[in-house]
Amino acid sequence: MDMSKFPITDKTEITRLPKRGVYDKEAVFQILDEALFCTLAYVREGQPFQIPTGFVRIEDKIYIHGSVGSFYMRELRDKKQSVCVSVTLMDGLVLARSAFHHSVNYRSVVIFGEPQLVESKDELYDALEAFTEKMCRGRWNDVRKPTENEWKTTMLLSIEIKEASAKVRTGPPKDDEEDYSMDVWAGVVPLKIEHRAPIPDPDLKTGVKIPEYLVKR
Repeated sequence: MDMSKFPITDKTEITRLPKRGVYDKEAVFQILDEALFCTLAYVREGQPFQIPTGFVRIEDKIYIHGSVGSFYMRELRDKKQSVCVSVTLMDGLVLARSAFHHSVNYRSVVIFGEPQLVESKDELYDALEAFTEKMCRGRWNDVRKPTENEWKTTMLLSIEIKEASAKVRTGPPKDDEEDYSMDVWAGVVPLKIEHRAPIPDPDLKTGVKIPEYLVKR
């Protein structure tokens, strides 16, 4: 078995345009590390739910955090339900000569697994530090750390990444051969999330300067 790739299962096999399927672990991890948010899906009493939420990857696990009072977090903790986690990065609008062949360039990952409650204090602290650093590198060392009571109100769930696959599209549009002679512009409009100039809090204390880690982004 190739340990650098995820095994292909009935749930993770890419059947529509299989050449876009990616099972390489490092490629999957790179997409997860770049994505800021995921969608967590599960079924409760026959009713499907989808929850958009932040997440972070550490080695072969992803972590989801929320309030101990969160209904869906308690539901996943107590019933140990299987979940499907997905992320998508949009890299470009693919504009073809025909309406039918318009597409997007993207990188996506789907993970299947069972959430586990994180009870180790060290693992909890490490994951929440990683959350903060993923959203804004350099921030953790600059802010007040959570109090004991704040830690107690936070629930952390982990999902081991054992059953996963990615799907990726890159490149220009693919048109029908007879359409390439049309007087219609075709190509890719790149898309990306970018950091803009920070906006200070109106209640920011006088004299507090913008930190270097925000200036250099």
